[in-house]
Amino acid sequence: MFISRRILLLLTAAGLATTATVPTVAQTWPTKSITFIVPFPAGGGTDTFARPIAVQLEQQLGQRIIIDNRGGAGGTVGASAASKAAPDGYTFFVGAAHHAIAPALYPKLDYNIEKDFIPVGVIAQPPQVIVVNPKKVEAKTLAELIAFAKANPDKLNYASAGNGTTHHLAGELFKLLAKAPLTHVPYRGAGPAMQDLVAGQVDVMFDGLGSSAAQISGGTLRALAVAAPTRSEVIATVPTAKEAGLDGYDVATWYAIWATKGTPPDIVARMRSEVAKALKAQLIVDVWQKNGSPIPDIAGDEFGKFVTAEVARWGAVVKDANVKLD
Repeated sequence: MFISRRILLLLTAAGLATTATVPTVAQTWPTKSITFIVPFPAGGGTDTFARPIAVQLEQQLGQRIIIDNRGGAGGTVGASAASKAAPDGYTFFVGAAHHAIAPALYPKLDYNIEKDFIPVGVIAQPPQVIVVNPKKVEAKTLAELIAFAKANPDKLNYASAGNGTTHHLAGELFKLLAKAPLTHVPYRGAGPAMQDLVAGQVDVMFDGLGSSAAQISGGTLRALAVAAPTRSEVIATVPTAKEAGLDGYDVATWYAIWATKGTPPDIVARMRSEVAKALKAQLIVDVWQKNGSPIPDIAGDEFGKFVTAEVARWGAVVKDANVKLD
């Protein structure tokens, strides 16, 4: 059948116009609920920051975000599950600094935090704080805590969110620098550990301020020092570890979002953009300030490089402190 050149040109133009208006995957995404796998029980530091940002992202994306808490083995159980999730943009992993520590302590992990995930961005960076149960521990300063621990070897025990978490490594680094013997008691997450600390089942915890702030302000926990270069505005009267006499004790913690490997690049880019927007929302600014975290600006490839540096840093701490799994 003969088709004139004019008609061909019109058809071609129409085809191009149709192609130009076809939406990308990211423009139509999401069309259903999204799952955030949080590798610790509810109530811990990761959960403390994951839930508010999920609420904010729900408002921005117009779809529900489900928090799936999967605790165990220092956060590696949840990370393993997330690494095997379908890369369709409907499952994201909300992990933490613990996952940069895990490779040095768990040599047989069935996932690689640097290769099996796509970095979206850091969502919070609260300082680490040394807290005690005031009903069990008389020490009112860090120096008094260290003196008591040295005079009573292994009488004090410290809780952690599990083997290989920042709580664990912070405790081991403290023991190394202060030369103060403490007994490690690992839990399946910071939430259960915090419950037992408040209940008096354990004495000390090296915790992220995000999950300790409310207990400190309520008087159920006593903060002795902040493991950061500067004091926190949330607990401004609490000295830094250096000010309290323990130089070199600087333990930062952070929480972040990853996509699973293979997630479409335009969806990853969209989520990065939405997270950056969420971190500027007043809801998030207010909650983060209350929990002692600044608003971070580490995303995409920069976040990937940050994780690589953290894996190397914590690997050195594990080696120097001769940390072993309990």
